Amino acid sequence: MDGVPKALTIAGSDPSGGAGIQADLKTFTALGVYGMSAITSITVQNTKGVLYRKDLPGQVVYDQIKAVAQDLGVDSAKTGMLGNADIVLNTAKAVKDFKIDRLVVDTVLKSKSGFNLIEEEAVQTLLRELFPLALLITPNIPEAEFLCGEKIQKLRDIELCAKKLLDMGPRAVLIKGGHMEGEKVIDVLYTGGEEFHYFVGDRVKTKNTHGTGCTLSASITAFLAKGYEFYEAISRAKIYTQKAIENSLNIGHGAGPLKHYWNVERCAEDF
Repeated sequence: MDGVPKALTIAGSDPSGGAGIQADLKTFTALGVYGMSAITSITVQNTKGVLYRKDLPGQVVYDQIKAVAQDLGVDSAKTGMLGNADIVLNTAKAVKDFKIDRLVVDTVLKSKSGFNLIEEEAVQTLLRELFPLALLITPNIPEAEFLCGEKIQKLRDIELCAKKLLDMGPRAVLIKGGHMEGEKVIDVLYTGGEEFHYFVGDRVKTKNTHGTGCTLSASITAFLAKGYEFYEAISRAKIYTQKAIENSLNIGHGAGPLKHYWNVERCAEDF
């Protein structure tokens, strides 16, 4: 081993830089991890929403992962937008072929503006092929509701849904509670049995939350690449993402992006 932690993101491209591949790579860099990427889709979007997307062939996605894994190696990886069943199948095949064990699956289904980021018929492929390979899945409340087929209105609903999702194959489930009402945001981690772990944070009053889910899953992936134990990786990722939201950027005419480099002490002009 060369001692350099390396993380791979398998996701769509956001030309506005706030989400997807771009947010993931910024997060990796901010956390001292060498970032690599396999692009699944090209989106046309900005802070106001997604206009349209163009999915890449699944074989191209597989070949990107192969090229990276065989040359540099992958300490951890995450998936984001996986637009169709072909992409999901090729991603799952690559994860197995190249023995990527520390895999975070961010269950990206729709954009904040409501644009479908995965074809409906591909969701079952995602559950069947990729969930069993995941160390962790990270759905938000709307995604968890869709996957569980039930409305989530209180903390107990989150817990019951987490149990259902764990039965689908991942080794752990983190349901993000940002869509629930209240001054506090509660994320629920479930790894089996009767015990749940709760990550509680203050709600930040801002519209600038573009790419929050991508950033959290990418930061968990980064800390896993650095060798942190599972629970510690999530705890540190929560702190990093909270600060990125608190320092979010009021740019664009819609939901602005997070400030991924809030922890960087020196800017370019200091060099």
